[in-house]
Amino acid sequence: MKSKKMLVALVSLLIVFGFASLAFAAEKDGADYTKAIVLGCSVIAAGIAMGFGAIGAGLGIGQATGGASNAVGRNPEAQGKIMLTMMVGMAMTESVAIYALVVSLVILYANPIVKLLG
Repeated sequence: MKSKKMLVALVSLLIVFGFASLAFAAEKDGADYTKAIVLGCSVIAAGIAMGFGAIGAGLGIGQATGGASNAVGRNPEAQGKIMLTMMVGMAMTESVAIYALVVSLVILYANPIVKLLG
């Protein structure tokens, strides 16, 4: 299973670098595919950034909710304090997803590499 994942990663890298070299070679003929490749890779990078941010936030919020539920089950009188602490923790955890959204939007709309390519 691990070797299959490594093979997929290696083939993906070869495809990316292969298309990049073709794009640089195509500049001699007058066609410029470099910007299109950079934009395509930017879309993929934005999706990966948002995916990891959402996974991290989801795991953190789930863990906070589970811990708060266990704590309220053990000590029902402290429910107010536990819920307040849980809500603050969940807000902090959700900020990770917001940071990932900001990073992915910067990659998509304010990409400095695309500006360099002109």
